[in-house]
Amino acid sequence: MSRSLDAPLFVLLAILWGFSFPAISVGLEHLPPLLFAAARYDIAALLLLTAAVLRVEQWRPTARNDLAAVAGGGVFLIAGNGLLFLGQQTVPSGVAAILQGLVPIITALWAIPLLGERLSPLGAVGAAIGFVGVGLVVQPDPGNLLAGDTASRLLIVGQVCSVALGGVLIQRAGPTLEQLPLVGWSMLVGGLVLHAVSLGRGEGLSADVIGPVSMGALLYLGVFATAVAFMIYFRILEQHGAFEAALIGYLVPIVATVAGVFLLGEEIGLLTIVGFVVVAVGFVLLKRRAIAEAIGFSTGVGSP
Repeated sequence: MSRSLDAPLFVLLAILWGFSFPAISVGLEHLPPLLFAAARYDIAALLLLTAAVLRVEQWRPTARNDLAAVAGGGVFLIAGNGLLFLGQQTVPSGVAAILQGLVPIITALWAIPLLGERLSPLGAVGAAIGFVGVGLVVQPDPGNLLAGDTASRLLIVGQVCSVALGGVLIQRAGPTLEQLPLVGWSMLVGGLVLHAVSLGRGEGLSADVIGPVSMGALLYLGVFATAVAFMIYFRILEQHGAFEAALIGYLVPIVATVAGVFLLGEEIGLLTIVGFVVVAVGFVLLKRRAIAEAIGFSTGVGSP
């Protein structure tokens, strides 16, 4: 991939992922949440594993570390997103996307006990600032956490914690399987877990909820926002590394918020916007060394 194509791919991926949040909100008007999430990953798993069979020589996880990575990724990284679908039943898509900015911060915290990494004092300040930002976005009522959509926003925070844990568990497993089949198998496992929980909740489909709008939202999520988007993500990851790829996560909420406002008529309060900025500041402090290296400078300090 040439350097001249980097910016368009970054923007395209941000658009695909950004529009996924309004697509979830639209689909949830017709489809039960966990079954909706499961079907999304069914479609994506089928497409990604088909691509893996065609492009990757070793596409089946047989080694113990690969199986551990698939299990951790499937249960936490993929199935954990069911909490997002549950939360977005009442939370605006832009707010749900903004809360995803906490993923790198939670990931750094999970890495301390699970990967033996250390957090510098300034990194700890960055993490604390990130949580302050989340507080501004969630705006909980200490006297009644079930008031308004606070519980739903906390579900999305739970989804963020699960996704971050899944990423760390994959790293801890040290898989040798290539990323394309690894994510494809994880999505298959995650989809099955979501189907099981959906069945346990008594979710089901009726003929009246299956229509062009619900199917359009499902196909967009499964094909474009997941399968195609992850192919683009792998390409960016391969060329530029995990840090630059993670920066896309801070463009996605902007796309999702604009799309939610103009397409769905959602309203995003000033405190929510301030919260997003505060989370971003926390991320900068936490990842200051990686940011400095990315722009060609050295901070001369240890990793966060």
